[in-house]
Amino acid sequence: MPRDTPLRRSLTARLLALSALVSLCSIAATAWLAARTTTGAIKQEQTQAIADQTRIYRQLLGYAATHPDWNDAEDTVRRLAAATGQRIVLATPRFEPVIDSAAPAPGPAGPGTAPPQSPGAERTALPRTPTTTVDPLSVDLAMLPDAPGDRIDARAVGPFRLTPEEHEALRNGMEQQADCLRSVLGIEATVMDDPAGRPQLRTADGSVLGRRCATPMVASAPTRTDTAALADLTALVNACLARQERGPVTLSLGPDGIPVGDARTDPPTSACLTNARRQQLVQYVAPPMLLFVGAPADTVGPTPVLTAAHPGRITEVSAAVLVVTVAVTVAVGLRLSRPLHALTHAARRMTDGDLSARVRVTGRNEISGLAAAFNAMAERRGELEELRKAMVGDIAHELRTPLSNIRGWLEAVEDGVATADRALTGSLLEEAVLLQHLVDDLRDLAAADAGELSLYREPVDIDELLTQVANAHGAQAQASGVTLAVEPATAPEVFADPVRLRQALGNLVSNAVRHTPSGGTVTLRARAENHSVLIDVADTGSGIAAADLPLVFERFWRAERSRSRRSGGSGLGLAIVRKIAELHDGGVEVASTVGVGAVFTVRLPLEPGTGG
Repeated sequence: MPRDTPLRRSLTARLLALSALVSLCSIAATAWLAARTTTGAIKQEQTQAIADQTRIYRQLLGYAATHPDWNDAEDTVRRLAAATGQRIVLATPRFEPVIDSAAPAPGPAGPGTAPPQSPGAERTALPRTPTTTVDPLSVDLAMLPDAPGDRIDARAVGPFRLTPEEHEALRNGMEQQADCLRSVLGIEATVMDDPAGRPQLRTADGSVLGRRCATPMVASAPTRTDTAALADLTALVNACLARQERGPVTLSLGPDGIPVGDARTDPPTSACLTNARRQQLVQYVAPPMLLFVGAPADTVGPTPVLTAAHPGRITEVSAAVLVVTVAVTVAVGLRLSRPLHALTHAARRMTDGDLSARVRVTGRNEISGLAAAFNAMAERRGELEELRKAMVGDIAHELRTPLSNIRGWLEAVEDGVATADRALTGSLLEEAVLLQHLVDDLRDLAAADAGELSLYREPVDIDELLTQVANAHGAQAQASGVTLAVEPATAPEVFADPVRLRQALGNLVSNAVRHTPSGGTVTLRARAENHSVLIDVADTGSGIAAADLPLVFERFWRAERSRSRRSGGSGLGLAIVRKIAELHDGGVEVASTVGVGAVFTVRLPLEPGTGG
């Protein structure tokens, strides 16, 4: 095979140059290998320090969430300092030290004393920037990324904390439920307390809870403590909403024991709920404290010592790296260039008109993936070429029949064989209308393919749209002995072009009536699902074979190739339906069973631009 690419621009030469560059970089890297080792150790220490800070913050945050003050936090701070080897200082927002793990332990505090302040804490020189702020009502997301969205610590329950009796009753009920799941359904279930101290039932599949077990799900009913706390919280939230001139809401406990709003909850309501929760919990949690975490003052870290490598050893290692890199690069380059040359040769064959060109796929890597994609592209191009040829033949056939009829009758009139009476002119007009319909369909498809089919969107009532389509095709259905029914729509309005939607649904209804025998039914219905509106046109006709379902939206496709234009349409209606649906950022699908009927479903997004 002649080489078309200059050697200096070939893949092998580029890989060789890259390998040389990598080798030179490796030589330079060898000189500071020891420094990198030391840097890695330092980074590891920094990672451990961050982990210690997160641990300290999490535990102190839990203390603050479950205590109204910091009076008994001295032991917790000293225990954390001993476990992590870090110095821990808690200070007020005015940078006044309160607890310092490095200070001597204080003596026992008398009743009614202020929060403990370590001896000498007032003389502690604090850094200008604290590590973080310990506030259970405003969790630091940088320290705890998995914190709740409202930044309220889950352990801060305040008035929602269950009494021992309520906790025991809930746990006993859940143990009964777990025994039922294990014995009746064979599902492994356990009962454990969540961070807020509320019993929770954990299973592999939560969807079966309460479905086949007779034991009541006691966690679903709020306790007396929950009811009282929810009532106070609801009053605070509704007072906030009233100040914003918004309607009241009803709160309930979520599966995790956190108060949530009803289905109408929106961002303003969520803001009121979050503020109300903070207002309700503030008296049950400790006040915010600045947290300072650092190494003890008397700790001196080791000083890294770097040793110089022997120059001869560096040269030997560098040369070995260079030789190995060049050898591997040449081998890989030759291995990669062969399939690329084969791809280039196959692409040129396709350019010359040989659509049978394919590339052999070996292995599973990027090159084999490229070869598979090329083969798939070649297959698709061959299919499109066959479709193009078939479409040209179909267009010629569709135009030839009515034109031959018109020409034949006109020649018969001109020769005096036939009389241009009303029946003949009506027949010629019908043929002309069929031609016009075919031309209009082709024009719509061409405009859609070129992106020139404009949409004039406006709010469209789905129920009214279905009624209009049914009324427009009622005469056709009645003449065919088919019942055309419209089910009440349960879908909201969509922002769409009503004229194009009527055209698309009209094509589907006309197609359904045409393929439904006398006595059958064609039903129109609509529903909302996953931010979309689904419109179904269902019939009880002959159905479509499974092998033909992928082809129903192709142009000029008919299940019966021998069907005449009068009974089978132009073969473009379903293609137009698909184009109109795609222009609305939606789509169309079909499901069918032979002998039972077919259901065509048009999917439209509730908001423009959200369809797929």
